[in-house]
Amino acid sequence: MRARSLVFVALAVLALSGCGYNSLQQQDETVKASWSEVVNQYQRRADLIPNLVQVVKGYANQEQQVLIGVTEARAKQAGSIQLTPELLNNPDAFAKFQAVQAQLGASLKSLFAVAEAYPDLKSNENFRDLQVQLEGTENRITYARQKYIEAVQGFNTTARALPNLLTAKLFDFQVKPSFTVANEPTIAAPPTVDFGPESPPAGAGSPPTGAAPGAATGPAAAPAPSAPQSTPK
Repeated sequence: MRARSLVFVALAVLALSGCGYNSLQQQDETVKASWSEVVNQYQRRADLIPNLVQVVKGYANQEQQVLIGVTEARAKQAGSIQLTPELLNNPDAFAKFQAVQAQLGASLKSLFAVAEAYPDLKSNENFRDLQVQLEGTENRITYARQKYIEAVQGFNTTARALPNLLTAKLFDFQVKPSFTVANEPTIAAPPTVDFGPESPPAGAGSPPTGAAPGAATGPAAAPAPSAPQSTPK
């Protein structure tokens, strides 16, 4: 009886391996690990923001609109979305998460742009240190997002291929959402190049040196045909 059970288990394992279950399971864990790193880097950015706001207040307290915008964007990140692995199975929640992060990133850019008008703030050691840390965090976010995108691409490719597709449906391995580029139609459009009105080349329109006033400056005219000469008879 025990031998039959072992044989049944072995056959079940072979069947699951052949239908892609193991690959789906491994790649699902890779996606979750990549997602955790994305969340970790976004959280690192959020943790630096309160200190940055306090430093800027000391030099540019009148920039309340920008300061409040950064603070509210950070609060929205912290309170509106539960950053759990289950978020990866909810495309709408994932899109909301991405929108909140994009809003926070835009608010930070506005804050640093305002700082350009305050030399004392720009030279402050704490401000410079926070700016360097945030710039480094942005680079880490970019890298973490790229690793997540690659992990999701691998998982989704496996989950959509037969016979893995049937296994994915049976064990509820859902296709994962990925990050998208903001303003994708605008980015995809070819740039418009405008050099303005064409200016004439240097010297155009003025007679060459030594030419008599009123002399033609365009291409040389073809010589006039000579009068036909009579042939002596």
